[in-house]
Amino acid sequence: MTSRDYLNNKFDVIVVGAGHAGCEAALSAARLGCNVLLCTLNVDNIALQPCNPAIGGPAKSTLVREIDALGGVMGEVADATYIQMKTLNSSKGPAVRALRAQSDKKEYTQYMRNILESTDNIWIKQTCITDIIVKDKQIVGAVDEYGLEYSCRAIILTTGTSLEGKMYVGLQAYSGGRLGERAAIGLSQSLRENGIITKKLKTGTPARVDKRTIDYSKMDVQPGDEKLSFYSFKPNRPVRPQVPCYLTRTNEDTHAIIRANLDKSPMYQGLIQGVGPRYCPSIEDKIVRFASNPSHHIFIEPEGLNTYEVYIQGFSTSLPACVQVEMLRSLPGLENAHIIKPAYAVEYDYVPAVQTKHSLMSKDISGLFFAGQINGTSGYEEAAAQGLIAGINSVKYLNNSEPLELSRASSYIGTLIDDLVTKDIQEPYRMLTSRSEYRLLLRQDNADSRLTEIGHHVGLIDDAQYQRFLDKQENIKNEIKRLEEAKLSATEGVNNVLAKYGEHIDRGVRFAELLKRPNITYNVFRELDEASKTVSSDVSDEVEVLIKYDGYIKRQEQQVDTAEKLEKYRIPANIDYSKIKHISTETKEKLEKIRPQNLAQASRIGGVKPADISVLMVMLKG
Repeated sequence: MTSRDYLNNKFDVIVVGAGHAGCEAALSAARLGCNVLLCTLNVDNIALQPCNPAIGGPAKSTLVREIDALGGVMGEVADATYIQMKTLNSSKGPAVRALRAQSDKKEYTQYMRNILESTDNIWIKQTCITDIIVKDKQIVGAVDEYGLEYSCRAIILTTGTSLEGKMYVGLQAYSGGRLGERAAIGLSQSLRENGIITKKLKTGTPARVDKRTIDYSKMDVQPGDEKLSFYSFKPNRPVRPQVPCYLTRTNEDTHAIIRANLDKSPMYQGLIQGVGPRYCPSIEDKIVRFASNPSHHIFIEPEGLNTYEVYIQGFSTSLPACVQVEMLRSLPGLENAHIIKPAYAVEYDYVPAVQTKHSLMSKDISGLFFAGQINGTSGYEEAAAQGLIAGINSVKYLNNSEPLELSRASSYIGTLIDDLVTKDIQEPYRMLTSRSEYRLLLRQDNADSRLTEIGHHVGLIDDAQYQRFLDKQENIKNEIKRLEEAKLSATEGVNNVLAKYGEHIDRGVRFAELLKRPNITYNVFRELDEASKTVSSDVSDEVEVLIKYDGYIKRQEQQVDTAEKLEKYRIPANIDYSKIKHISTETKEKLEKIRPQNLAQASRIGGVKPADISVLMVMLKG
């Protein structure tokens, strides 16, 4: 296809939605050589952060690093537009440490838009796609709200909360996917007419308050890190001034106001049928579900350097606007708060991802991909990760090549997608470290060592970045070897330094042996050894984990080997589960619905028992 085919509305790939999933999908497909039409309801809301203005956090930071290692852009944009960087759980083990970037919301959007507009082969259009065109179970095009028809061979739906979206402020309902933006009407019906099942989910967001009406002296300051960390593995990341966040708390007055107004909540009145996110509940849900808790933390987060808007983290609600004012003004420091934008809940259509393959393409309609909240997830990072994979696989589909399907052992992205397509998700899915059985192997610090090779092979990591990666891996290897061979003498000077950390040595000790002690970090070596002072932090951080947690890592690697044995038992695509004896009817129905690719995936389906796996294994061996 030539670059001028846009004149006839001919494209290789159409991406519907320009949120975090849509941006990654469009960029990956375009960078791999496809002509991409990126459709959005509002071009001013590209890569918008409609909820909290932040990237990362537990598990999510690993997703961002993985996106970067594969050649995506979320990490680069987060690094370029942060107003605060903070490492969470820094005192805990490496599996749960997480970087979090407070973003300048408008800067983030503009930076991402600049990347899109400077990328060849991407054509941005403000319109609503209302129909998909399917012929012989294959995508051939789409139609927009103006009746314009576009031809293509692949469509990636990244519609967020827009599909048939309905917003609630109290018992009042408004058509819309997010505040200030209309809903996407028509596409859900087109999907259902083509055999795609849709269901409802719910999410929400807190109010935004004018910072000039906040008394920060009554709150606890939450500063950023003195030593900065970044998401992207690319060099020359910007050092920007850190802006503080603040912490306040609810109290009995707050709780009393909420309890007195539950009859005005659309959730509690049954107006919203969709299930909300378990791990990000509304404040009224917190008060009802955790009635014995006298207080809940509320974080006060700036939305940018050039705006008065402040995000009230932890105070999501769908109660009426007048009640929201009363609730907010009961919080310490917010007694005179002025609400710029009210909190609201939104109910929207999603497509249960059990209808898709690990490539994120529909099982029934070739060339139709789904990514982001339409698959039942919540979170910008989860969306971006899916968008990147869907974009890559749309190109692989067009080229008739094998799709990129990441395993659970390779990445959080692989875990996320496997959970979505294997488990029948009934509530918005959020990535958590506990969702991965291999979380010590899948750390944020080693995302590049796990995935850069794949990103380079796909074509999204250039040769210069790949060489930097190879150089880093060589440095890690050499430093581990040095620490395993070099000895530290038991001198008075050495023990004076070690005494600061509650340690002492009576004989010469190899550096690697000393590093395994709980109180010793690599930074101690920088006080003891000139060679250690020259090692970059990205190398030393990974070296420390690999040496200190060597035994645990080897144990998880053995778990991976065991799981891979089940991966090798491929299940024929045309298998008739109804004819298999010795497994229950319920199990047969679950297997038929998911149609797992192998025994490992079958074993992760809810309700499928080890005995059922044994029956399948015997059958496949036979």
